[in-house]
Amino acid sequence: MIALTASLVKMPRRPLGSRNLGTLLRDPWLELNARLTDAVARRGFADIRPALSVVFQHVRDEGSRITEIADRAQLTKQTVVYLVNDLERLGYLERIPDPSDGRAKLVRPTDRGHAAVAEARRVAEEIERDWTELLGPSAMAELRELLEQLHDVLWPNR
Repeated sequence: MIALTASLVKMPRRPLGSRNLGTLLRDPWLELNARLTDAVARRGFADIRPALSVVFQHVRDEGSRITEIADRAQLTKQTVVYLVNDLERLGYLERIPDPSDGRAKLVRPTDRGHAAVAEARRVAEEIERDWTELLGPSAMAELRELLEQLHDVLWPNR
C-alpha cells in the first residue's frame, strides 16, 4: 500500500540512523515536526522556531508555571525561561500573576499564541490525513490505537 500511494504525499527527508524501536518512533516525529513547522510558518507564523514549539505543547490555556512546563517538556528551568522570554517578546505568550500564589507567575498564550496553536492543530490533522492515505485507514487506526495503549500503560491516569 505504501509504495502505491507514496507519490500522493510529499516524501519526507530521509531519516538517519538504524531501524531500532527508538528511531522508528523518533523519525516519524521528526518528520511531523518539520512539516508542521514549515506549514505553520507559511501560514503566518514564520517566527516560531522548532525549539520554541516545545513550549506550546505544555502551556495550559489558563496558564502554567515555568517549572511545570520544564518538567513536562523534560527541559531545564533555565532553558524554558529562555524560550518563554523569546515567545513573550514575539507576542505569543504573556506572564500573569498566579492567583493561587501572589509570588509566582503563570505563562499563558496571548491571542496570537492561541491562533498559532490552532493553526498547528489544523496542520497536524492534515499530516495525519496524509499518513492515513499512505498507510490506509485500517493500518493508521491500528497504529494510533497501539500508540495510545502504550501511552496509557506508561503513563496511567494522564
